[in-house]
Formats: sequence, structure tokens, C-alpha cells
Amino acid sequence: MLTLFLVALASATLLPGGSEVWLARLWCTGEPALLLWAVATLGNSLGSLVNVALGRYARHFQGRRWFPVSRQGLERAERWYLRFGEWSLLASWAPVVGDPLTVLAGVLRLPWWRAILLITLAKAARYALVLWFAQAWLAPLCR
Repeated sequence: MLTLFLVALASATLLPGGSEVWLARLWCTGEPALLLWAVATLGNSLGSLVNVALGRYARHFQGRRWFPVSRQGLERAERWYLRFGEWSLLASWAPVVGDPLTVLAGVLRLPWWRAILLITLAKAARYALVLWFAQAWLAPLCR
């Protein structure tokens, strides 16, 4: 269970990783689905909130030569985010775009309570879907 939490947390940060396989694997071993869902949701949500915090702090380094995003790139990302708004965090579960969305929410100083709510909703829905898939499609392979 701790491994699932750590994998879910790490996979929500900018580090590569995939917690869905761990979740399905643990479900196949007979772990309770509700507990797995809660642990994965908590770990992945906290990992995304690390990204939000990094985004809030990263703004202090804007303009430095080594800063990973150009001024124009940051302005383009801000325009995109402002166009779609904070609701875009409901896509924080998605590969490739999810992690940058959470960092951008931090850069743009989205209030913490909104970030927590939207990110947790997105992650909870994702893991519920993964568990549904495991129960619907993987059950014959597990037992």
C-alpha cells in the first residue's frame, strides 16, 4: 500500500511514472478497491500539489538564463490557461498535459483550496475509472 502511495505521488510530479499498473496489480492480489482508490487518489493529488507549489516558487526565477521556459512561452501558456480557466485542472489526470497544468496553476497563483478541490476530483475520477476497468476486464486474469 505504501508503494502505491509513493508511485502515485511520484507519477503526479514531473517525474515519469505510472500508478495505474500498480493499482490494478494490487487490486488483482485482493486488496480492497476502496482503500486502493483512496490511497492512489491521495498520493497522486499530493504529487500534483507539489507541482502547484513548484509553480508558485518558480516564478521567482523567471528571467534567469537557465529558467526552463522563455518569457514568450510563459505568456502563451498563461493566455491558454486564462482562456480555459481553472476548470482546466480537471484534465490534471491526463498524461503529458496534466503535470504542466498543475505547475501553471501555481505560477498563476490559483487559490490553494480551488487547486486541491479540482485536482482531487480529477484524480479520484481517474482512479475510479481504472478500478472499474480492472474489475470489468482484468478480473478473469487475476483470479
